[in-house]
Amino acid sequence: MSKRDFYDVLGVTKSASAEEIKKAYRKLAIKFHPDKNPGDKAAEDNFKEAAEAYEILSNQEKKQRYDHYGHAGVGGASNGGGYGGGGMNMEDIFSQFGDIFGGGGGSPFESFFGGGQQQSRGGRRVAKGTNLRIKVKLTLEEIANGTEKKIKVNKQISCKPCDGTGAKDRSSVSTCKTCGGSGAVRRVTNTILGQMQTTSTCPTCNGSGQQITAKCTSCHGEGIVRGEETITINIPAGVSDGMQLSMSGKGNAAPSGGIPGDLIILIEEIPHETLKREGNNVVYDLHVSIIDAALGYSAEVPTIDGKAKIKIEPGTQSGKLLRLKGKGIPEINSYHRGDEIIHVNIWTPKALSSEERSMLEKLRESPNFKPQPGKHDKSFFEKMKEYFE
Repeated sequence: MSKRDFYDVLGVTKSASAEEIKKAYRKLAIKFHPDKNPGDKAAEDNFKEAAEAYEILSNQEKKQRYDHYGHAGVGGASNGGGYGGGGMNMEDIFSQFGDIFGGGGGSPFESFFGGGQQQSRGGRRVAKGTNLRIKVKLTLEEIANGTEKKIKVNKQISCKPCDGTGAKDRSSVSTCKTCGGSGAVRRVTNTILGQMQTTSTCPTCNGSGQQITAKCTSCHGEGIVRGEETITINIPAGVSDGMQLSMSGKGNAAPSGGIPGDLIILIEEIPHETLKREGNNVVYDLHVSIIDAALGYSAEVPTIDGKAKIKIEPGTQSGKLLRLKGKGIPEINSYHRGDEIIHVNIWTPKALSSEERSMLEKLRESPNFKPQPGKHDKSFFEKMKEYFE
């Protein structure tokens, strides 16, 4: 099932300001919040859909990619990487956008009646690790065909001796007596609308639902240590310079066995020696001698996939554009591929022997070697503009 347009989800236009986008999301989040619609699957789906739309449109970089590429620009690949803004769960929403409602929890009623609850794993509030950002350099060939990269990342990892719990051993972990292991305490408040039940993070265990009596000596009770992890990144074909991909759960580990952060991958394109990228097309400057341009010949040109032969017709003029269909960059998450545009440049020798000069002097007087007013080709920029339009 295809996703709805994010602007339609929030009910705003592309020209909406950041504040208008925030207000639209807050309105929908309150309307479809699980606290207000217990057990309503449709409301929960709408709640998640609104959060995903807000995640993209509230971030200027993601918004620009979405405006340019649509869902493909922020969705990325599904081949094991978990890229993009999709697939948000409730704990992600509450941890990232809880401040939308004016408080630290996930309930929109918190700012009105006090309290609040940040939902998470197993119904308990758990910490989330910070995101990591890395830069990956790709050649034009890797961008065109997609690639797999194995990257060593220095980050916070789960402590192995205590399995990320932060406790010396299992006997050092007990259920919090204040909240009974739920990580939250509940209370009933009388309001002008009647009684309202609210929840807040347990002050004793800070929402974990557990208490540690003896700390792990390796991580000193944090549950995380500094370490190195080799991460396999599957990069889809068609990415562009400056694009960001996201791998869920591959960032820094969280204290006390919480939710890991995400790994943000920034794409950097390595300039090609002979080919220049223009969107999904590539451009190659072919230099042709006056004689070859006049007589015509078979030329060999580089492409992303190797060498290709093209025919230069007799009488080819400088600035002529030739096209190799389907030899460009594929669109991300699409079967369509751009073209290779060959720009023909007539090369004129700077140094001539006396014999060569004599031959050219004779040809100078020939009518065929005199410029033809009104029959010249359009400029290169005019041709490029017409082609891409």
